Amino acid sequence: MTPEDAIVATADRIAELLRAGADPHTPLRGAEWTVGEAAAHLALAGKLMADLGAGEERPYGDGTPSGLAAANRAALAAFPERDPAILGAEIADGARAFVAAAASRGPREAVLTPMGPMDMATLGSYLLTHLLGHGYDIAVALRGPHMVDREVVASTLPFMRQAMPRVVNSGAAGHHACYLLRIGHHRFAVDFTNGVPTVTDTPPRRPDCTIAIDPVAFLLLALGRWTAPTAMARAKVVVWGRKPWLGLRFPLLFTAP
Repeated sequence: MTPEDAIVATADRIAELLRAGADPHTPLRGAEWTVGEAAAHLALAGKLMADLGAGEERPYGDGTPSGLAAANRAALAAFPERDPAILGAEIADGARAFVAAAASRGPREAVLTPMGPMDMATLGSYLLTHLLGHGYDIAVALRGPHMVDREVVASTLPFMRQAMPRVVNSGAAGHHACYLLRIGHHRFAVDFTNGVPTVTDTPPRRPDCTIAIDPVAFLLLALGRWTAPTAMARAKVVVWGRKPWLGLRFPLLFTAP
């Protein structure tokens, strides 16, 4: 499945959940939003991403998790639509509009996004990650099948890698450690120097901690939907190395975007 196919398929699965008699007032597990609010947010974000893909400038927050949250609250307050079926159709339309816009531009063409500058291919990865995260929340709230699987997670990794330095939190202050992440068949390293991470294809030095994690568990952990103990309890992650205890600390160094 191409990243573009994954974007459309994920949006369609979310729309299907929202068409199936969904109650917009259903609360999301562990979140302040309801299903209707999450769907409205996805519809708004889809329009934003499609506009960015078409080359429009759309300032949105300051690129930090707190700045994005404030921008989300303001956007939702100005957008009253909460009908799940209507919003589901808008989510599906937004995904297709983005794919159509991206098709007219080169994958390495630069664009300024709410998470900083990135190329078009990474912007598509960003949109997919965003759909999967909130789509998962909606599916869990409505007790329906979620759309996060091993194959689709691979297309989120370009964005996840680029976003890591932007979402480091105060818990990383002064941190020095090199991590090697093994996510299914994919590998990359995250090297912290005085609390600042650098993401590379291969470790710049001997890893202190290697984390082998199931792709679905990685995405849900990275997006704050699972905790490290949850992933370990479900036998979805194994850690080893000179400092294996750092495996539990690693996700705590970031704030989910």
